Amino acid sequence: MSLEEREERHDLALLEAALYVAGRPLDLKTLASVLKTRSKKKVQRLAQKLVEIYKGRDTAIEILALEDERYVLQLKAGFTPEVRRLALRPLLSVGPLKTLSYIAYRQPVPQTQVIDVRGQHAYDHLKQLEDLELITRERAGRSRILRTTEFFADYFGLSHDLKTMKQQLKNIFEKEEDFAKPEQFGTEPT
Repeated sequence: MSLEEREERHDLALLEAALYVAGRPLDLKTLASVLKTRSKKKVQRLAQKLVEIYKGRDTAIEILALEDERYVLQLKAGFTPEVRRLALRPLLSVGPLKTLSYIAYRQPVPQTQVIDVRGQHAYDHLKQLEDLELITRERAGRSRILRTTEFFADYFGLSHDLKTMKQQLKNIFEKEEDFAKPEQFGTEPT
């Protein structure tokens, strides 16, 4: 094996390790920093090669190319129902998750509106969501405006583009009974 082939194998393994450890989608810039390169083309070529390698494997794990030049290592969807109970602990319980889904779907949304819809207990949810860096609360006069963060989009594998994200969320809500449905949120988001 040539030196060039060994270097490529090492770089592929390093990208795989980064995606595994992160547990969320990573963009090309982050992956380039792991490889200590400035070449976006090199990172994209290697990441795409890794996607193809995983497509050729008959395993429960896959690497996907997402929007916004991001890549994620994840469990194939077909295996999730059978192993979900083995997950250590969900990031959020149902209450905060519903509050987060409301914010994500309606954002930018006034904090008062979230409290009106979700109830007084939502103040605790907002604190938890902000501590986890899933939302931001920006002052707007006497109120606050709530938005999700880029970390939120990356963690849940959603687009950074707000319109696309809202459509992705709507699709998820239509499939999952555990989430609040968009029609419970009132009119379509803007």
